[in-house]
Amino acid sequence: MAEKNEELKNLNFEEALAKLENIVRELESGRTKLDDAVASYEQAVALKKLCQEKLAAATLKVEKIEIAKDGTISTSPLDSVEA
Repeated sequence: MAEKNEELKNLNFEEALAKLENIVRELESGRTKLDDAVASYEQAVALKKLCQEKLAAATLKVEKIEIAKDGTISTSPLDSVEA
């Protein structure tokens, strides 16, 4: 399982999201055996967490551009968004 977690950490956001979407479709189809469904669910939870972490990290990097009345330009951290 540790190997799977290490493999997941190397995914970028888009790859992780695509894998998560595939797992959800697979689980929703109802054609998955119970043991496989449980394993898929566990992987989906790990992928969801990874996506949330990558989104949080990206949010911290985004800044808001502000223009003062005198025309000077500055940046400040973007207000946090409630998820």
